[in-house]
Amino acid sequence: MKRKLPRFKSDADAEEFIATADLSDYDLSSMRMMRFEFQPKRERVNMRLPKLLLDAVKASAEKAGVPYQRFIRHALEAAVHRPKNRKRAKPVAPMRRRAKAVVPTRRTKAAG
Repeated sequence: MKRKLPRFKSDADAEEFIATADLSDYDLSSMRMMRFEFQPKRERVNMRLPKLLLDAVKASAEKAGVPYQRFIRHALEAAVHRPKNRKRAKPVAPMRRRAKAVVPTRRTKAAG
């Protein structure tokens, strides 16, 4: 039977344990992948999304166990750091409003 991991009072205690212990003796099935963000976040982005898209993002974030804004940030990072040689779907061009056609008018001289 595998042993449970002990609780540590400090990071130094945890580091010492990891350096000296044989982790194959311990039950690691309850461990979750963690991602730490060390860079400061000073810039803001404000965007409008369709409600259905935002609801889908929030549901996916909840399923992944992270706040939805962090989920969006991870998606953006993944898109930026995607390997360049991988084939991508062509982006859909945004719909543009058509400019109103300018129709020249004929000026007539005033009678008189």
